[in-house]
Amino acid sequence: MADGNALSDSPALVVLELLAVDAPPGHFQELLDRARREKLPPAPLEEWERATRLALKIQASGHQRRQRESVMADLVDTVHDMTIPYDPDSLLEVITSRARRLLGFDMAYISLRTPGGGSYVHSSDGDTTSLNIGLVVERSRGLGELAHESGAPAWTSDYLNDDRIPHGEQLDAVVRAEGLHAILVVPIRQGGASIGALYGADRVVRHFTPDEISVMRYLADFAAVALEKARLLERSRQEIVALESAGVRAEAAIARLRQLADARAALAALVLGGGDPHELAEAAATALGAGLVVSDGCGRTLAGAGHAPDLDEGRIREAALEAHAAGGPVRVAPGVWAAPVGAGGEPGLVLLRTGGPEAAEDGREPTEDERAFLGFVGQAVALLLAVRRSTAGAEGPPREEFFDTLLTAVATQSPDQLGRQARQLGLDPDAPHVVVVARPAGAEHGKAVVWASSYAYRGSGLMKAQDGDIVLLLPGADASAVARAVSGELSPLLAEPVTVASAGPADSLASVAPVYQEALRCLDALLALDGAGSAASLDDLGFLGLLLSDDQDVDGFVASVLGPVLDHDAERMTRLVETVEAYFAAGSSPTRAAGGLHVHPNTVTRRLERITELLGPGWQRPERATEAQLALRLLRARDVLRRRREAVPGRRESAGGPQDTLGK
Repeated sequence: MADGNALSDSPALVVLELLAVDAPPGHFQELLDRARREKLPPAPLEEWERATRLALKIQASGHQRRQRESVMADLVDTVHDMTIPYDPDSLLEVITSRARRLLGFDMAYISLRTPGGGSYVHSSDGDTTSLNIGLVVERSRGLGELAHESGAPAWTSDYLNDDRIPHGEQLDAVVRAEGLHAILVVPIRQGGASIGALYGADRVVRHFTPDEISVMRYLADFAAVALEKARLLERSRQEIVALESAGVRAEAAIARLRQLADARAALAALVLGGGDPHELAEAAATALGAGLVVSDGCGRTLAGAGHAPDLDEGRIREAALEAHAAGGPVRVAPGVWAAPVGAGGEPGLVLLRTGGPEAAEDGREPTEDERAFLGFVGQAVALLLAVRRSTAGAEGPPREEFFDTLLTAVATQSPDQLGRQARQLGLDPDAPHVVVVARPAGAEHGKAVVWASSYAYRGSGLMKAQDGDIVLLLPGADASAVARAVSGELSPLLAEPVTVASAGPADSLASVAPVYQEALRCLDALLALDGAGSAASLDDLGFLGLLLSDDQDVDGFVASVLGPVLDHDAERMTRLVETVEAYFAAGSSPTRAAGGLHVHPNTVTRRLERITELLGPGWQRPERATEAQLALRLLRARDVLRRRREAVPGRRESAGGPQDTLGK
């Protein structure tokens, strides 16, 4: 341990001793403060500062890894709890309680959607008033509504002071009474639709970490699977009772229902018993008496049993889109059905082929109960993959979590650590990458997300859905070409225009965040310039790229040309900049400019004289006039983009925090 003579030792040795005994962060800071008080020479002091900074970084990374391992272990225990045969109401209470304890929230609750499109609070844990349970949420109000619309997590660091959320009187009153500030919500989805939402809330203002958001998504996915299992088992029991009580001679039907119910229980046991996709495929194929294949949605087979459906990779990708769009089993070819796989990971699918090779064209149609079972198989596969990712969580972050780290520029890892994590996910960290932001115009966002996940996976890239946009990180050095390729494949797939903006290339993974911000500004510019449905990069925008790029000193250019006039307007509330614009727009005619400004020509003349005093003689000569007009266009374009970003919910203004849409 460092003693009174520690400053005479090697800084590296001293901080290693502190790390070895897991000293509190304050001990490192105390040592550094002491070095500063003793006024060490610059070189030794810089060495102390660097050693301390690295030590704190190592300590924080180790703490984060241990915390993730602990949370993931608890998550697996939670999954075990959810497979106990609860009734749906009790199950929701278990999920709520587990979510609160698992992530240390002050309060957790679940809302369920009503047939009319509204929602109500079903269960709550950690509440201190009687106002929460049973609360009917006003339609189109609250943070949950944003999560339902986007199908993605939403969060805020301070709910009542976040004006980007559609507030409701009753909801705000409950939040105020409970003293809540930070709230995270994740939709619970079944069959492609949101059936409810899982909330976590704290009574302090804070931001949520990517790990916390990821765990909440897992919990919501597990909840959806467990609820579907409970629903199917209850329906099977009711059908068996109805057949028996009616005295119908339906022994075969009753036996089949019981067989499928037993098969569901067997699949759940496989998932929690450490089984693999091959074992699950074998069990499901046996229960259905058919050939079955589990695919990753890009045409690559993860597992199979029986006589596999004969579809090429392109048709499998199309089938994945159809199944995910339908949110359940769909017929994709004669005798072939597909069910979506997608809880917590990259979209995939389960393909079912009824009959053997001789029945390829006219295999029997699965019954309604068998189709429901096929849908459950897809959910079981998703749950199995999620559990395996959870138990292996310490080996590397999930793809979306890693992408979040790159986009928000909050990475504490070194370039070497980022590189290792990227390689684990199939990315080449040494290759140039382009950031693409695509915005579908209508209601087919879910279909676009499924396509984008497959596209990124095939292209050794990353993808996430955020704020209604689809964000892609793709290998490439030509941002324009990558944007056109994305648009060329995605636009024909959707019955709606897709606006695609790109920026880059990023010269390293650590520089992805600023490139992402440029892509967002490029998207804003396309929409501001009536370019919806088009595809472009910053380089395609000509002079506007100067405005949008972080590499250019736009403010400096504008100030060098118009600075005195801008300062005069700001200090004296005059309208000289507006007069310069009107003057150039009128072909340098003071009379016509006066008409556009609705003032007397003499007023324009006096203003022009004042402008000449500020800018100096010759500002109307061709070369200086061109500079002035360019500066005016940059100034106005910047103002338009800023106003547009302020007006659009969910647009990030910086890369320095969680999702600003709902998050600040």
